[in-house]
Amino acid sequence: MPDATPSSRSSAASPTFGETAGEAFGEPSQKASNKASNKAFDEVFCGLLPRLYRRAVMLAGSRQSAEDVVHAAYLKLAARPQRFLAHPEPYAYAFTTVLTIARDAYRKDRRQVLVEAMEGADGAGAVGAVGGSGAGSGGAAGGWDGGTERRHAELEAVRLLGRLSHRQAGIVILVDLDGYTIDQAAQIIKVHRGTAARHRARALDRLRAYLGEPQHGRTKR
Repeated sequence: MPDATPSSRSSAASPTFGETAGEAFGEPSQKASNKASNKAFDEVFCGLLPRLYRRAVMLAGSRQSAEDVVHAAYLKLAARPQRFLAHPEPYAYAFTTVLTIARDAYRKDRRQVLVEAMEGADGAGAVGAVGGSGAGSGGAAGGWDGGTERRHAELEAVRLLGRLSHRQAGIVILVDLDGYTIDQAAQIIKVHRGTAARHRARALDRLRAYLGEPQHGRTKR
């Protein structure tokens, strides 16, 4: 009788075959694979980060908004790092995510602004506030020295692309700045080639008309 007790204790304490096999062939290897994927994802994404950030500024219109867009894109892509890493064009895959997030954020902000304008509009008071804001921003722009030539070009690109819809801006960025063909750009943003070509043609026509105006107007999408 005493001999049965240690045996039963040993049997109860020892792991089952399923648990041992799971640890030996499943869980540790899966954790190691996930860790490796996350590390590889961070390396690839960080390599694309400067380029993605510049494009996000062009789409979002400001550095602060661009930071939010890129951060949201990182979180979305990091949820499935294998899909990002397996894509033949990681930049194109990430750019599509950035474009979608920037477009959704703009639509959300626009709806919020419209609601606030309807709730807070009270005639001359609202007009005066807008007028004062415009004058202040104009004065600040006039006193700024502009920085480097590259910075001037980036700011002008942001202002020009702000006249376009996000899809039009996306096509122009991919084709005219990143060097993709119309076919490649259409595949990246998942539209028909003819649709991409029309978006680009309309975008370029709109930009030419805008540049031909005596005085550039305010940004519209």
